[in-house]
Amino acid sequence: MKVILLEDVKSLGKKGEVVNVNDGYARNYILPKKVGVEATGKNLNDLKLQHANEEKKAKEILEAAQAFAKELENKFVVIKMKAGEGGRVFGSVSSKEIAAAFKEQCGLEIDKKKIQLTDGIKAYGTYDVPVRLHPQVTGKLKVKVEE
Repeated sequence: MKVILLEDVKSLGKKGEVVNVNDGYARNYILPKKVGVEATGKNLNDLKLQHANEEKKAKEILEAAQAFAKELENKFVVIKMKAGEGGRVFGSVSSKEIAAAFKEQCGLEIDKKKIQLTDGIKAYGTYDVPVRLHPQVTGKLKVKVEE
């Protein structure tokens, strides 16, 4: 019997896959526990529509991330810090401070976890900070650290 899985089933398949199982296994385990449904014409068509809808949503999210990445290129954030001798900043500028300054200065929000700083910024100057907006899209934000 062919079955469409509604959940991941260990050693059988992942959600959304059409698998071939024994009739007894389908009747006694998969169907009663709502782990899958019988692969009828209607259910297969619903599965196709669901996949098409998911692809459409993923494409819209990707396009929105690309548009936001282009918008980020035109913006910059100014962060004021105190410094000691030789122009070294006391402490460092973290992704949390960059996210807060971006929200305050530009009125838009970026999650601090998406800002990819390898280490904190510890000197004055202008830096290009990568921001991971989507698994396929990384934007650059200019951060200027001054006294």
